Amino acid sequence: MRNRVRKLLFRFLKRRPSLAQLRQIHAQVITQSLERHASLSSCLIRCYLTSNHRAYAMSLFDRYPSPPPPIILWNLLIKASSKVRHCSVPFGLFCRLVGAGGFGLIWPDEYTFTSVLASSARQTSSEYGEMVHGVVVKSGFGLDLSVGNSLLYFYSVFNKLADARNLFDQMAERDIFTWNSLLCGYAKNGYMGEAVEVFKRMPVKNDVSWTVMISGFVDDGRFVDAVKCFDGMLGDADVKPNEAVLVCALSACAHLGALDRGKHIHLYVQDSGIGETPNICTVLVDMYAKCGRIDCAETVFSKIHKPDVHNFTSMIMAYSLHGFGKDALNCFSKMLKEYVKPDEVTLLAVLSGCSHSGLVQEGSLIFHDMERLYGIKPRIVHHGCYVDLLGRAGYTEKAFEVAKNMPADPDIVIWRSLLNSCKTHRNVKLGEKILRHVSQLSCRGQDGGEVLLSNLYASFGKWEGVIKTREMMVRKRRSTSNPGCSWIEVNGGIHEFRVADQLHPQILIIREKLLEVLKRASLAGYVPNTTQVSFDLSEEDKLEAVTAHSEKLAVAFGIMTTSAGTSIRITKNLRSCEDCHSALKSISQVYNREIIVRDRSRFHTFKEGSCSCNDFW
Repeated sequence: MRNRVRKLLFRFLKRRPSLAQLRQIHAQVITQSLERHASLSSCLIRCYLTSNHRAYAMSLFDRYPSPPPPIILWNLLIKASSKVRHCSVPFGLFCRLVGAGGFGLIWPDEYTFTSVLASSARQTSSEYGEMVHGVVVKSGFGLDLSVGNSLLYFYSVFNKLADARNLFDQMAERDIFTWNSLLCGYAKNGYMGEAVEVFKRMPVKNDVSWTVMISGFVDDGRFVDAVKCFDGMLGDADVKPNEAVLVCALSACAHLGALDRGKHIHLYVQDSGIGETPNICTVLVDMYAKCGRIDCAETVFSKIHKPDVHNFTSMIMAYSLHGFGKDALNCFSKMLKEYVKPDEVTLLAVLSGCSHSGLVQEGSLIFHDMERLYGIKPRIVHHGCYVDLLGRAGYTEKAFEVAKNMPADPDIVIWRSLLNSCKTHRNVKLGEKILRHVSQLSCRGQDGGEVLLSNLYASFGKWEGVIKTREMMVRKRRSTSNPGCSWIEVNGGIHEFRVADQLHPQILIIREKLLEVLKRASLAGYVPNTTQVSFDLSEEDKLEAVTAHSEKLAVAFGIMTTSAGTSIRITKNLRSCEDCHSALKSISQVYNREIIVRDRSRFHTFKEGSCSCNDFW
C-alpha cells in the first residue's frame, strides 16, 4: 500500500504542482509515515525550493531520515538561502554540514563553497567568509577555480584588497571572472591606479571589464579618463556598450560639459538598437542641460512617452541649473497632474530652481508643505536649499534663524552658503556669528569656512579680520580651498585648466592671448576686482592672482582655437568669482561671443556684455 502511495506521490511531484498541492503531498508523506524514504523527501524538498518556498523545504530537511541528506540537497538549500541579504541561514547550514563531515558522513564540495561564499559576501561582516576560507584550505579546495573566484569576490566586496591580491597572485588558474573580480574590487573602492594596472594586464577583456573601468573613473571624478576609456571600448570589436556603459559615458560628458562628445554618444544610442530607454533619457536630459543646451534637453524630454519620476526630476533640475525657476515649477505642476509622485530629489530640484530665480514665496510654500502634501520629511539638504533661497534673496537674518532651528545640526555646506549670502549682501556682523558655528564643526572634523570669511573681510577692506582669520587657519592647519579647475571641449578634445596653470602644453601662448583679451576687455570697461586677494600682496601681484583663474585661461584658449562667432562652453568645479564674472561679460561684448559657463552653482550665459543670471548667483 505504502509503495503504491509513494509511486503516486512521485508521479504528482513530476507534474510541477502548486504550493497547495505540494502541501497536500507533504501531508500525505507525514500521514503515511513516508518521511524515512529519502528519495521522496529529496524530491519534495526540490519542488519546494523550485517554487521558492524555502521555509517548507527547511522544515522537511530538518526531519530528513538518517543518514544525512545528500550533498546536492545541502547545496540547493544553501544556494536558495544565500539569495537573502544579511541572512545567517546558509552559514548555519554550512556549519551543520561541516559538523556531519567530522564524523565522515558527508563533506562540502565546490558548489557548497561557492554558494556559502556568495552568501558571505552579502553579510554586514566578513567574519563568516573568513571562517569558510579556513575550511576551504583544510579541505583542499583552495586550488579549485570556482572556489578561488568566489573567495576573491568576497574579499573584494569587503575592501580586503590585500587579501584579494594575495589570493589572486597564488591562483594557478585564472579566467575572466578572476580578473574582473579583482578589477571590480579596486575600482569600486576607489583604487583606480591599481585598477588601471590590472586592466592593462588582462589577457582578455569583456563588456564587464570595460563597464567597471568606465564607471570607476566616473565615480572617482576622472571624467576625461572615463570618456577616453569609452572610446577604447568602441574600438574593441569583441565588445559592445550596454545601457549601463552609455549612462556612465553620458554622465562623464555632462560633468565635463563635452557637448560634441555627448551628441556622438546620443547618435550611437539611436543607431545601436538600444534606444532611448527611461534611464538613458534621464541622463541625456542631464547631459544636454549641463552642456548648456536646455533646448535639446526639452526635445529629449518631450519624446518620452510616459515620463517617470527620474525623467521629470532630471528636467526640473535642468531648468533649475539654468535659473529658469518658473519653468521648473511648471514642469513640477505637470508631473503632479500626470499623477507621478515626487521623491526627495525632485523636491530638492524644485527648491533649487526657486533659489536660483529668487522665487522666495513659491519655494517657502513647497518647503513647508513637503511632509503634508507629499509625505516627505525635509532632510538636511532640503533645509540647506531653503536657507540658500532666503540668503540669496537677502533675508540673511531669517536664513540664519532657519539654520539654527533645524531638527539636525547644520553642516558646513549650509554655513558656507550663509557666508556667501553675507558677502553678497554685505552683512559682516552676521558672518562673524556664523564663523563660531563653523569653528565648532571644524573641531568635529568638518572643513571650516575660514577661507570664505577671510574673503568676506577682504572685500570690505577689513584687514585686521583677515589677519585674525588667517592666524586661526594656521593654528588649525586644516582650512584649505579647492583649487579652481575648468574644462573646455575643442575639436573633440577635452582640455583642462587649473588656477595658475603651468601644465598645459600651450600655456605660454594661452597666457599671452589672455593678456591681449583682458586688455581689450579693459578698454570696454572691465576693471579687475582684487578686493578678495590677500592684502599683503602688491597691486601687481593681486592683478596676476585674479588673471590666473582657470575659466579665464579656458576662455582665452577657446578664443584662440575656435572660429569667430562660435559659442565657447566651459565647465568649472567652483563658483565663479566676481572678477571672472565681470571679465566674461566684457569679453563676450568685445569678441561678440556667447560664453556659456557652468560653475558649481548654476549656468551663466554671457552675451553682449550681460549674463543670464542677472548677477544673481
